[in-house]
Amino acid sequence: MKIGIVTRNQNSWSSIQLREALTKKGIQHICFGFPQLIARVGYKPIANHGDFDLSKDLDGLVIRPIGRGSLEEIVFRMDMLYRLQRLGLYIINPPKAIEHCVDKYDILAILEENGIPVPKTAVTENVNEALKAFHELGEDVVVKPLFGSRGIGSTRVTDVNIASTIFRTLTFHHCVIYLQEFVHHGFSDIRAFVVGDRVIAAMRRVANNWKTNYSQGANPQPVTLDKNLEEIAIKSAQLIQCKIAGIDILESQKGPLVVEVNSQPGWRGLQSVTKIEIADEIVNFIVSELKK
Repeated sequence: MKIGIVTRNQNSWSSIQLREALTKKGIQHICFGFPQLIARVGYKPIANHGDFDLSKDLDGLVIRPIGRGSLEEIVFRMDMLYRLQRLGLYIINPPKAIEHCVDKYDILAILEENGIPVPKTAVTENVNEALKAFHELGEDVVVKPLFGSRGIGSTRVTDVNIASTIFRTLTFHHCVIYLQEFVHHGFSDIRAFVVGDRVIAAMRRVANNWKTNYSQGANPQPVTLDKNLEEIAIKSAQLIQCKIAGIDILESQKGPLVVEVNSQPGWRGLQSVTKIEIADEIVNFIVSELKK
């Protein structure tokens, strides 16, 4: 068995954990980034990295992560993954799940349509409509990039003049205006880590401000989810067939609200507060899937 790992940096913490888990199981692996691949149409190999024909020499492909890029680069990467999947290569997470998760509007719409509670959110290309939504959402909103992670670029806005300036700047650069009600959550949230059909571990991320991302300094604390939160997390991942997912949940006065489904979650913070070997769980799941 041989597994490919698509990663920007094979020596990043999560990639090292994954490689070590594969080695413990006696599974060969190879790491590479999307820029190192070439895809062909009309002649073969279909896609390769050096001497490795991805469609023939690999049993599975782990995406860690899709990475930054121009619109053309991202579209090409996804097209290549879809083709490899059509040719029978096992890809985790599946390209469709990655597409849904990377688009904040798309994933929240799917969750809401299937009964998952989400924050009130408005998305528009029109400054005037955005200002109307600013008032509708209580004049206390978080403006976020439609595509983005780790809280980078997210800004809390409570002043209409500042809101107007931000909205006009975004449209000048041809960005979509994505604004979400600010949910009072005590400077903490929950990250549930879903593998397959279960939550294998969870943590509460506690910060000293409203951004609760571990990468921005939030402190991870162990937490045991109740049945309701577990079911919400698992359903959120399964709705888009996301096999490995980080589900971010805010605990509001109105109840739990899912704000994000991450299809390429890191787990360094979570690993520090759980005895579960997360990388081993991921590898065991991949092996079980390949044996089906």
